[in-house]
Amino acid sequence: MSAPSPALVRPETPAPEGELRVVPARHPWRLVAGAVVLVLLAQFTHGLLTNPAWEWDVFFAHLAADSVLRAVWVTVQLTVYGTVLGFALGLVIALMRLSRSPLLASVAWAYVWAFRSIPLIVQLLFWFNLAYLYEELGVGVPFGPVLWSFGTMDLVGAMSAAVIGLALHQAAYAAEIVRGGFLSVDPGQLEAAAALGVPRWRQVRRIVLPQAMRSVLPNAANEIVSLFKGTSIVSVMAIGELFYQVQVIYGRNGRVVPLLMVATAWYVVLSTLLSVAQFYVERHFARGADRTPPPTPLQRARSFLQNLEQPFPYPLKEKR
Repeated sequence: MSAPSPALVRPETPAPEGELRVVPARHPWRLVAGAVVLVLLAQFTHGLLTNPAWEWDVFFAHLAADSVLRAVWVTVQLTVYGTVLGFALGLVIALMRLSRSPLLASVAWAYVWAFRSIPLIVQLLFWFNLAYLYEELGVGVPFGPVLWSFGTMDLVGAMSAAVIGLALHQAAYAAEIVRGGFLSVDPGQLEAAAALGVPRWRQVRRIVLPQAMRSVLPNAANEIVSLFKGTSIVSVMAIGELFYQVQVIYGRNGRVVPLLMVATAWYVVLSTLLSVAQFYVERHFARGADRTPPPTPLQRARSFLQNLEQPFPYPLKEKR
């Protein structure tokens, strides 16, 4: 007996909308993984609250101490100076590497190679001992007589050496970040702008920078956070930044763990503020690429609450 032709097969009548049963997809292993994570988090939180070795009373007693707050301010200053000077110099080095001059490109490449190869602590100690290397610096005719000289003993102090070392080290990484942002822009856009008679500076300001910033910002923010935490290395120069001050305090009272938690708390707070600033700056520069910028955390929370208040869009009825 032959099978009926497709033209004679009567399609099934769709069930009424009220009779449909919506069955959510089940993910048992996802629930198991979530339960394991919750248990681990609960155990970790319980240990933090009940283990007396954390000494939370000592932690809160020193969290907002005057000496700690002054050290936090020194850390913020080192971060700001290192970031501003480092990225300003990094922009110049990036433009040199992109230059058609072989000499400028070679010098810029050598700078990046050298300062990325030498550890930061070695660079800081070199600048800190500048007076040992050069007792005097002068201005005059190259390879000729010196017209004016000055001693270097009081020229570069500990704070100045730290800023110079951090800025020069940061510039090597900032140069590569900025160069990568410039290279991410399609060169055809510059050719089209040049064909339309747009001046070179306006091409950079209106075409290159807005697009390059979307590529530069995430990497630049990572470098700034790394620099902020890397300021702790200047403690070898006896500068009263956060980590050095914490070491001084627990060297006196012997409370190592709670004082390290004080430093950790301030690093976490300031890194979080930097991350929040990064989010809003990236959101600002994303306007040219996204018609609707990504929602802020407040907008996401508001949308989540509104979705909770709305009724379930599909009727959940058992099949009779």
